[in-house]
Formats: sequence, structure tokens, C-alpha cells
Amino acid sequence: MVHGGEKIAESVVIDDKVIEVLKECTDLAPLHNPACILGIEACKKVMPNKPMVGVFDTAFHQSIPKQRYIYPIPYEYYKKYGVRKYGFHGTSHMFVSQRLAEIENKPIENMKIVTCHLGQGSSICAIEGGKSVDTSMGLTPLGGIPMVTRSGDLDPSILLYLMKKEKLSPEQMETILNKASGVQGISGLAPDFREIELAANEGDETAGIAMNNFKYAVASFIAKYAVAMNGIDYIVFTGGVGENQINIRKGICEQLSFMGVQIDLEANQIRSEEKLISKAESKVKVYVIPTNEELMIAKETERLVK
Repeated sequence: MVHGGEKIAESVVIDDKVIEVLKECTDLAPLHNPACILGIEACKKVMPNKPMVGVFDTAFHQSIPKQRYIYPIPYEYYKKYGVRKYGFHGTSHMFVSQRLAEIENKPIENMKIVTCHLGQGSSICAIEGGKSVDTSMGLTPLGGIPMVTRSGDLDPSILLYLMKKEKLSPEQMETILNKASGVQGISGLAPDFREIELAANEGDETAGIAMNNFKYAVASFIAKYAVAMNGIDYIVFTGGVGENQINIRKGICEQLSFMGVQIDLEANQIRSEEKLISKAESKVKVYVIPTNEELMIAKETERLVK
């Protein structure tokens, strides 16, 4: 499930109170929460005595300190409407960070990890002591780094400027930001990282700008989270792009050489494979770990139902 607001800070057994929270958060996730409620109600009719568990994308990020999730706008909007950073992809960030601790055979409480879930939607997360302490997505999954068709963070005046110039409604502006922006918006090509990267390699100028814009944004957020955790021990790439786009991982890591990140070019020649891809002398270890949100959901369900 996508959005549990502030009231749900972990996976939960679904009851009437949880359904009420889902309804309260519908404005924040209008595409997802109503569909979740329909699914829950249908399952209740068919299997009335079976327990159901809700695993929320936002729950993992409820550990972020308040000074990091509050936006610098009038505080009354937080109190009235819950306008704050919530963060998403929590199930994926939680899974790969826990899997990293297993691979390294270290207690996650002693690890400083930046997980990069890069795909159609993309987000970066700073995980210290096994808990999310900052993440790139915000009130909605539109914030943070540029994605395939989503803009990521912008100067907010751009929206007002374009709405006035183009006489756009809020709904039209929302569609542009969600479905016609990001790397596709810059390149003008199909919303597919593989196609845009191929065009960039063949000399397409705007495709090259789009790819470099994306890699710079990811590297910038990773560097920012060194501040959030006073250092980084590990970087993990996951998601469809993070797991499969060799040159994107390489381009991101090369911009982090000032932090002592050294990628092993030969080890990096992998797709959808669990592997350490940094050199032995790298001050930050870099991994590719395929995500498995379904397994994380199954584990949480087993834990709660037991």
C-alpha cells in the first residue's frame, strides 16, 4: 500500500481503523488508496475470517526526524492538511538494506547506507541504524530526483510561471509534471531509459543532457545524505534502472570519487545480479542488490499473522 500518512508507522493487520486511515489519506494518493480499499473489501467478502496485512510504502520513512520532513512553508498547512515529506518505496529500501546487512554479516544498527531505488519512479534513502533518516520523495512520489516522466524537485515558481503563460489548470500542470517531464521531457523520446541512453550514446544532444541531469541528481542526493548520517559506508543500487543500467551506475559513482568511491568497471558489468561492484580500496562499498518487495511483504505478513 502506498500511503498511510502519519498514523501508520509500520506494517499492520488490517481492521476498520486502518481502512479509515486509508480513506483519510485518499487526497494524498488518489490513484492508489481507493483501489486498495476496493481490494480489501473484496477479500473481506470472499474470505471473511482471513487476516490481512497492510505493508505501507510510507511506513519505513516515519523515523525521519521532524526537522527533515517539515517544509519551509506556513506551519498551519502541516497542522491542517498534513503537508510534509512522507517518502515512498519504503518496502524496497527496507528490503535491500536488510539484505545488505545479511550479505555483509554485520548488525544493521552499525551501518550507514544510501539505497538508490532507480526505475520508472526513483528515490534515494539515507538509512542509519536500520532506520530511514531522510529520503528524496516528498508529500507525493513526484518529488526528489528526475525520473522517467516525473520532474522531481523544481523551483516552485516554475509552476506558477507556466500556468500563467500557458493558461494551464492545476490538473493540466499536474499531468505535465507527472507524465511529460523527467528524462523523457528533456529528451523528447519515448519514456524508456534504455532508448534515451542509446540515443545519448549515438550523439543525441538532448538525450545526453537528460542522462547527465539524472546522474548528477542521484549523485547529489547521495552526497547530501553523507551530511544526514555524518558519513556513508555503503551505496546500494536497486530497481529496474539501478539493477540493469551499467553506464548509469558508472556515471553516478564517478561523480562521487571525492568521497573515495571507486567502482570496479569489470565487476560492474552485471544486470539483475547481487554483487559488490566497488574496488577493494574504495572507501565506500557499492553493491547491486535486486529488490524483492513481494518477499518483504510476505515476511511482514508472516510476522504479524503469527
